[in-house]
Amino acid sequence: MTSKKTLAFADVSLGQALPELVVPITVTLINGGAIATRDYFPGHHDKEAAQALGSPHIFMNILTTTGLVQRYVQEWAGPLAALNDLRIKLGAPNYPGDSMTFSAQVSEMDESAKRVTLSLKGTNSMGNHVTGTVNLVLH
Repeated sequence: MTSKKTLAFADVSLGQALPELVVPITVTLINGGAIATRDYFPGHHDKEAAQALGSPHIFMNILTTTGLVQRYVQEWAGPLAALNDLRIKLGAPNYPGDSMTFSAQVSEMDESAKRVTLSLKGTNSMGNHVTGTVNLVLH
């Protein structure tokens, strides 16, 4: 098994686009993410409870979204990149049967700190599920 190499600061350029990542949204992903983050709100587990709240189905919680954002960035940057700031905002819900496509670009670079800022979004069939920025340090 080979491990992915961590990007060096010199390997990155301002405006560089990250490869897209498509994440299928499933009941298992939503339930598992909510349980793993100890979020027992019925709207993340029980379709009837979610529908009583006005949703067509269960919906993803913010901590699962945060974990998926981190996965996306870490898969691009490599295992030794240090994520030191993650700021996101939720938009359209993620429901089972849809998919979320992550995209991002390098929006700022600080050579003295070896810090890279990524502007990212995760979209589904209804629009932006998540938007935000991630700061990470590359050596």
